[in-house]
Amino acid sequence: MQLNQQGFTLLETLIAMALSSIVLLGAGRLFPVLQRAVLQQYQKETLQESLWQLAFSLGKQLQRAGYCHGSCQGEGLVLRKEGGCVLLQWDSNSNGRWEPSSHSEPEQMGFRLNSSNLEALRGAATCEGNGWEKVSDPATMVIRKFSVTRLARRSLPSLLIIELAAASSKDQSPISLRHIVVGHNL
Repeated sequence: MQLNQQGFTLLETLIAMALSSIVLLGAGRLFPVLQRAVLQQYQKETLQESLWQLAFSLGKQLQRAGYCHGSCQGEGLVLRKEGGCVLLQWDSNSNGRWEPSSHSEPEQMGFRLNSSNLEALRGAATCEGNGWEKVSDPATMVIRKFSVTRLARRSLPSLLIIELAAASSKDQSPISLRHIVVGHNL
């Protein structure tokens, strides 16, 4: 039995190796670019997720504003500094009054933008002063804009529009969002 088999010639093997080398060099240059793009997209998505979490938690607080299980004195929501500072209060223990900021468990809350950070203070009576805690992480994001706008509606509860814009501490392109909640108790 005779076999007629032939392999690749030396020239065909060299051409195949040269073409493979060109393809591998091209892929080697493309891989770091692709990896960098994936990392940037991941950072952008992480920033956007963090910003939405801030907006949702702030929206939850704003929806509570003005709640009173009795006759409370004062305003449930005060917007200062063109909406860049929000002071709110609600009757969290349902005793029919808003406990003052001097109480051991005050029922006021404040949010403000200060030095590119969103800050909060329980028992806040004004937008100034010390003791405010950072709600945003300055190592990962720089808050560029924070505002709350109250939109009054006839025979319906007010709408509260939260606007946030932030950029990664490494990236300068900001991400903006708008979250709208209903102020049921206002």
